[in-house]
Amino acid sequence: MRLIVTGSIATDCLMTFPGRFADQFVGDKLDRVSLSFLVDELDIRRGGVAANIAYGLAQLGLRPVLVGAVGTDFDGYRGWLESHGVDTGAVLVAEDRHTARFLCTTDRDLNQIASFYAGAMSHARDIALAPLLRAGDLVVISPNDPEAMLRHTRDCRESGISFAADPSQQLAYVDGGQMRELVVGAKWLFTNEYERELLLAGMGCPAEEVLSLVGSWVTTLGPDGARVESRGADPVVVKAVTVEGVDPTGAGDAFRAGFLAGVEAGIGTVRSTQLGCVAASFALESPGPQSYAIALTSLLSRLGAAYGHDAEIHLAARVRAVEKG
Repeated sequence: MRLIVTGSIATDCLMTFPGRFADQFVGDKLDRVSLSFLVDELDIRRGGVAANIAYGLAQLGLRPVLVGAVGTDFDGYRGWLESHGVDTGAVLVAEDRHTARFLCTTDRDLNQIASFYAGAMSHARDIALAPLLRAGDLVVISPNDPEAMLRHTRDCRESGISFAADPSQQLAYVDGGQMRELVVGAKWLFTNEYERELLLAGMGCPAEEVLSLVGSWVTTLGPDGARVESRGADPVVVKAVTVEGVDPTGAGDAFRAGFLAGVEAGIGTVRSTQLGCVAASFALESPGPQSYAIALTSLLSRLGAAYGHDAEIHLAARVRAVEKG
């Protein structure tokens, strides 16, 4: 199975606020918010959801194909991704915009306030996905220019190619009909808890109806792990791997990478979810979404410590094969 990851490619400007956002809000003035946070640190990192997922997949021994739109300032970033095992040959370079920027401030409780400048990402709608597709592919449609997400989804359906829907942040910018179009026929639907509620409210239907439109629905639960729901089956709930978190930015993307690597390896839903949680734990320990490295021995050790020796044994053959590759 070849994994094609579509979505945003961005530079992240990550800041740390030593206090708590919650302490700065005045309850009866929330309609007139005017806040400024004095931050302790500024860290500039490579990011973007699609690039983060692709980086995580490459850390797990795969060579994903990255699809997205960037500016002419992408050359250094391209070299970084290629050197870490990501195929960037399908990335579109737009001559008139900068690569997208993500600006995020994290408080001491790991809550975040963020802004996103789309920049060159708006050109992603010009990418024709269909010519890139071949039998057996799995396409990840992650947050991107909304028109690009809709186009890529249609391309997958019309080509009969399996896809994973990960609308995430862009749920705030599409209407209920577009939400439905983005998820119908998805083999996997990814959301976090808040995005799940946005999706249900936007589509105006119960969770059971959404489940009838997709293969399985994966909901990340932060420190509580992840839940996978499928029609006619009991939900699968997997606890998170406990680590000392440094920065939550990109942890959800690392989870998706681990989960999809498990899907590619054919190890089943439970083990794939466990692998996703372990991958997320490595990302949590590092500042920025692409500064972590997954040593294969550490991966197995952490998997066994969190989920038991059977989980470690189950994945050992897969991991050793990757190590040899």
